[in-house]
Amino acid sequence: MRAHGALEEPASRAAACGAEGSAAAARSAACRAAVRASGGVLPRAWDDLRVPDVAGRDRQVIPDGKLCSGGLPAFKGLDLARADWPATPVRPGARFTFKYRGTIPHRGTFRLYVTKKGYDPAKPLRWADLEREPFLTATDPAFKNGSYTIKGRLPARTGRHLIYTIWQNSDTPDTYYSCSDVLFRPSTGPSTGPSTGPSTGPSTGAAGAGAAGAPPVRQAAVSTQARARRADASWLVGGSVVLAGCAGTMGLLIGRLRHRRPN
Repeated sequence: MRAHGALEEPASRAAACGAEGSAAAARSAACRAAVRASGGVLPRAWDDLRVPDVAGRDRQVIPDGKLCSGGLPAFKGLDLARADWPATPVRPGARFTFKYRGTIPHRGTFRLYVTKKGYDPAKPLRWADLEREPFLTATDPAFKNGSYTIKGRLPARTGRHLIYTIWQNSDTPDTYYSCSDVLFRPSTGPSTGPSTGPSTGPSTGAAGAGAAGAPPVRQAAVSTQARARRADASWLVGGSVVLAGCAGTMGLLIGRLRHRRPN
C-alpha cells in the first residue's frame, strides 16, 4: 500500500492546482502553466508526489531548483519560479492549525520549513533559501476527517514566503514534498489560524490509490478576507444605529420647543 497526500492548509501548489482542475479550467495563471508543464499529471495525481528511498537525505537527493517537484519530471510544473502562485494569507507568529490531506493514511514524521528573509519567489527555490532547521515537527499526528492535524505557531516573516513540508513515511520507503505559498500580513486582531472544520475532499482508504478528488483548499485561503469584511459590515450597521438614535432624539427636542413657544 502506498501513502498519498499533500499539505492543504496552507494550500500547497499541488493541492491548489488540483482543486482548480485542468489547464483550461484553472483560474490562476500559475496553475495553468504548471498543469501544462507537467504533461497531465496535475491535477489528476496532485497527492502522489513521492520519492522512494530518500531516508532523510533530502538535501543530497533532491536537487536545487527542483524542491517543489521532488526532482520528479512529471511534477516539474510545480518548480516554476514565479510570484503569482496562489498564496494563503497568514499572520506572523500566529497560532495555526496545519492540515495535511492523507488520501491513504500512513505513519511518519512531518517537518515544516520556511524560507529565509529576503526570499525571492521569482527565482528557483534552493535549499539555501530555506532555514536550516524546521520551525515545526510532528510524528504521527492525529488523523481526522481525512487529514492530519498539526498545531503550531507560524514563524515571524513579512510579505510573500514559502512553507516547505517534508513527510517522511516510517512504514513505507517514500518521502513526500510540498510547497505552500503564503503571504504574511500583520494584524491587530486575535491570532488564530484558518477554519479547522470538517473537510469535504476525497475519501480515505485503499480506493484513494487511484486519481484522488480535488482537495478542499479554497475556504482556508479566503478566511482572513471574510473576517475583515464581517468586521467592516458590523461597524457600518453599528454606526447607522447610532445616527438613527441621534436623529430621533433631536426631532423630539425640536417638537417640545415648538409646543412650549407662546402664541
